[in-house]
Amino acid sequence: TGVVKLVVVIAIFLLTFYVISQVFEIKMDANLGHIFARSALDAAARSTKPPRYKCGISKACPEKHFAFKMSSGAANVVGPKICVEDNVLMSGVKNNVGRGINTALVNGKTGELLDTKFFDMWGGDVAPLIEFLKTIQDGTIVLMATYDDGATKLNEEARKLIAELGSTSITNLGFRDNWVFCGGKGIKTKSPFEQHIKNNKDTNKYEGWPEVVEMEGCIPQKQD
Repeated sequence: TGVVKLVVVIAIFLLTFYVISQVFEIKMDANLGHIFARSALDAAARSTKPPRYKCGISKACPEKHFAFKMSSGAANVVGPKICVEDNVLMSGVKNNVGRGINTALVNGKTGELLDTKFFDMWGGDVAPLIEFLKTIQDGTIVLMATYDDGATKLNEEARKLIAELGSTSITNLGFRDNWVFCGGKGIKTKSPFEQHIKNNKDTNKYEGWPEVVEMEGCIPQKQD
């Protein structure tokens, strides 16, 4: 009788051990499968996620070019934004924009910021803008964006100086037009980087102002 009991106990122990081991292996397989599945999904997500380029532009710039992206102001509420080589040079967040023409100067060889200024073309004076434009050195990249109104105080001299930087739209820039422009001092041709939307009550997105105008691109680095 004692031997029978011992055999039964051993049999129960072995059966229990077998069941536990089987369950454990199933759970291990499931956990490992889950881990591998998640790893595969994460890898797929990483491979399908679009790459991010400097300043958030849509494609990478070639070698010896500077990436830039900029936008005009939105009505008289949200200021313009200028970004070069992933560095935000002017924006409402940086608190260095204002009504009128917002201007950033960048070294054409290194891409480094030289200066930022804004000039009130509604309630201000055009003289400081003219003097500023005259001091820009050859080889400097010039980026400009309007906010609220950038044209009322502009005169022929100021427009001519901006046109010499490569702008074609500056001669037609009017009251509350939205305009962004990237040119350079000493440029030999008209700049391809310019966007202009006229203030038109029939097409304006905001009451009294046209929609925001945006632009991105790759600026050739100045060569010696």
